[in-house]
Amino acid sequence: MTRERTLPPEQGCNKNRSWKAPLVLALVAAAVAGVHLSGASHYLQQERLQALIASYGILAPAIYILIYSLAPVLFLPGLPITVIGGILFGPVWGVVYAITGATLGASLAFLVARYGARDWVARQLTGPKWQRLDNEVAQHGWKVVAFTRLIPAFPFNLLNYAFGLTTVPFTHYAAASFVCMLPACIAFIVFSSSLLGLVKGAVSATALLGIGLVALVSLMPVAYRRFKRGGGQKTLVAD
Repeated sequence: MTRERTLPPEQGCNKNRSWKAPLVLALVAAAVAGVHLSGASHYLQQERLQALIASYGILAPAIYILIYSLAPVLFLPGLPITVIGGILFGPVWGVVYAITGATLGASLAFLVARYGARDWVARQLTGPKWQRLDNEVAQHGWKVVAFTRLIPAFPFNLLNYAFGLTTVPFTHYAAASFVCMLPACIAFIVFSSSLLGLVKGAVSATALLGIGLVALVSLMPVAYRRFKRGGGQKTLVAD
């Protein structure tokens, strides 16, 4: 069934999303200056935090994954939860737990839209851009899921619900979401795993790698827009 829609106020969110990574880096720089000026650096002991989390055993990652899986359903921002995962669990297990929670959350919102509250979600997602998403999914299936995860063109939490209204199979959606959310997840987890050290003024190889990965991820939408202006193939984010 074709749904007639009008674009909601989130129209400019795709531009704002490209500023997410630079904003994080700017906040870190401000935090470094604030910590040194206040003399609070001795309170930032990542090893103590990780030891405390480890003392809770499997309960700590289970609670973290649960919180992350509920965030997309409740329209809560995922970036702060991702950053916390890197700080508490490190660059390896942080990625494992964060991508697990993010995939579960995206899948849960998809299932709510498809089976639980389809009519209500359809009333919220109105407009030609969402209609175009329907048409693109009908033609290209999971490739649209992959593309929109790599090149953000819609508000992430709304996108999870929107895909539930399309014809894409759930297994294709979940697999494409997992694989294509992984690059950004790795970038922000690696970066945040050394965040407390950066705030204290310690620049490690992991911190430099994380900064580079975050910068690379943040440049992907910019590179796509340049490719599009240069005559690249028209896609659903061309508007």
